[in-house]
Amino acid sequence: MAQFDTIRASAGARSAEIDAGLRAHMNKVYGTMSVGLLITALAAWAIAGLSITSNAANGVAQLGADRYLTQLGYTLYVSPLKFVLMFAPLAFLFFGWGALMRRGSAAMVQLGFFAFATVMGVSMGTIFMIYTPYSIAQTFLVTAIAFAGLSLWGYTTKKDLSAMGTFLMMGVIGLLVAMVVNLFLQSGIMMLAISALGLLIFAGLTAFYTQDIKNTYVAMASQGDQDWLDKAAYDGALSLYISFLNMFQFLMMFMGQQE
Repeated sequence: MAQFDTIRASAGARSAEIDAGLRAHMNKVYGTMSVGLLITALAAWAIAGLSITSNAANGVAQLGADRYLTQLGYTLYVSPLKFVLMFAPLAFLFFGWGALMRRGSAAMVQLGFFAFATVMGVSMGTIFMIYTPYSIAQTFLVTAIAFAGLSLWGYTTKKDLSAMGTFLMMGVIGLLVAMVVNLFLQSGIMMLAISALGLLIFAGLTAFYTQDIKNTYVAMASQGDQDWLDKAAYDGALSLYISFLNMFQFLMMFMGQQE
């Protein structure tokens, strides 16, 4: 926040223009993130509908009373392809997104974000297969309220959150390692601990990312590179989108009611 105040003060007469541009930039970030969440929700709901049937003749594996996996559902979530679906988003984030930001146009970056949101929706289809619609909606509402409060605090606080962000990113790496280990251990207690820790980490990252998006815009706005600012908005939207989705998924561990 100190960085924002310093840059804004040095801008003098341009401070009002920077404020207006910042508001438009943040609206674009939140708008893009919201569209991404909508795409993810629709993709997850649609693929879940195609993956479950009540007709035993069309099912290849039973999930419960009058609930069977279709061939598509079995292929996506039971066969070895599930690991591809599980790790493809991570591979894109670690190896694809940075290259797209450096070499792609703003339109390509936007398309990449929406494609990522679609793949995430397919990978999250199991949520609609496992949990009741009411508990999904309830958890989404709680996540949205918490996210809004955390993001507002990150935007308005005068405290510099950069050190906290570095610490939290180290926590994310540890969290990923723990989740991979638990794929083999299948420990319910460990999964609850991971969920609690993950919820705290991504709650903190929501505030950090919001402040970072704000400071980045103010630092770069004077250069007049609109293509870069557009790409920065999509990059910020992706960061907040990931924080929101992770908070939602970890909360489902505590609030979700299974079918």
